[in-house]
Amino acid sequence: MSTVNSSMAEETAAPRANTLRSFNLSARFWVSLVIVAGVILMSLAGFVYPTGPGEKVGSLYDPPGNGLLMGTDNFGHDVIAVLMAGTRTSLIIGLVAGIVATTIGVGVGLLAGYVGGWFEELLMGVTNVVLAIPAIVVLILISMSLPNSTIWSLAIVIGITSWPWTARAVRAQASSVATREHIDVARLSGVRLPGILLKDVLPYILSYAVMAFVLQVAGAILAEAALSMLGLGPSGVNSLGTQLHWALAFQAVASGAWWAFLPPTLVLTLISFGFLLLQASLDEVFNPRLRRGKRKQMKQAAARREEEARLLAQQAVDPGAPAGPGAASTHEHPERSEAGDPV
Repeated sequence: MSTVNSSMAEETAAPRANTLRSFNLSARFWVSLVIVAGVILMSLAGFVYPTGPGEKVGSLYDPPGNGLLMGTDNFGHDVIAVLMAGTRTSLIIGLVAGIVATTIGVGVGLLAGYVGGWFEELLMGVTNVVLAIPAIVVLILISMSLPNSTIWSLAIVIGITSWPWTARAVRAQASSVATREHIDVARLSGVRLPGILLKDVLPYILSYAVMAFVLQVAGAILAEAALSMLGLGPSGVNSLGTQLHWALAFQAVASGAWWAFLPPTLVLTLISFGFLLLQASLDEVFNPRLRRGKRKQMKQAAARREEEARLLAQQAVDPGAPAGPGAASTHEHPERSEAGDPV
């Protein structure tokens, strides 16, 4: 009785273990999560930092020391305070731009992939035209035309210029989903187009939308840094790109003031690396072929098949030989065949 209970307990516990394993959170996921969370916490730490980003605490490029861990910038501000505020601004711009770009890209891709026909050709033609135009040129022209650039306007501008590749990827997936049987059932049930797109098509491509959003955030942060370094960043606020702009304008590199340009450069690198690593780890979660331990499981399955083939070949040569682990039970009960049916 205890043997039966123990086997039942093992069978009950097995699905739970498989459920936990199904998340496939690899080491790179946790590394990327730590990096992204660390950058976010650093940006939020500016609210409790004793020195404000606009408070003058020294002169031009004071070196680290005398209570200032990273010295001062060209305006005499604490570099750490400016770095925290700039990281917060860059993250806000990246998140807003990522939401705008992902929303436009997913919407265009869903409509083009599901509707098809001339409407798909029209939307993809517009997408290809936008892709053919260099995004940095459009960003520069639009930023120059704005009289007073804010973090919100800059984020929207970055978002509406970086959606095409997301639309192309989503369109390919939506075209595949549109041919499935449950879509036909939804059409025959009288569900309208918005309901089909949101309830029957979008859930199947949600993983691609999530990964696209992560990449859009990283790309938007780098785009803001490039614009700010050219002097086209948000007015009156600190950002990582603005910090680099002033460091270059006041010859921080030539004067050897590494504390003015190296910290924002490292933070930008960490942000880009962290989000790219997060996207790669999410791809492992959503794609069964890339899941952790998949190769090991395939090798184990191949080894089992080879062993079964060897036993079957051995049984074909010698019919009296045991067929495998269950051979003992078969010999003990000769009245039942291998299929479990009475002979």
